[in-house]
Amino acid sequence: MEVKEMILIIAPLVVINLIFVIIALVDLAKRHTVLWDNKLVWVLLIVFVQYLGWIAYFLFGRKEE
Repeated sequence: MEVKEMILIIAPLVVINLIFVIIALVDLAKRHTVLWDNKLVWVLLIVFVQYLGWIAYFLFGRKEE
């Protein structure tokens, strides 16, 4: 597989991940309460644990207000 083909496969995944990271961070900033009541932990998870961080936030981190 050539580099150009790999870029065409990976680029959309990177863009999708970036979009969801931004959405998760904006949602986190707007919420008053989150699981474990520690927004810093969620920011670190969302930013540094790619894909799993924002998925975990959307599935478990958000509390109903």
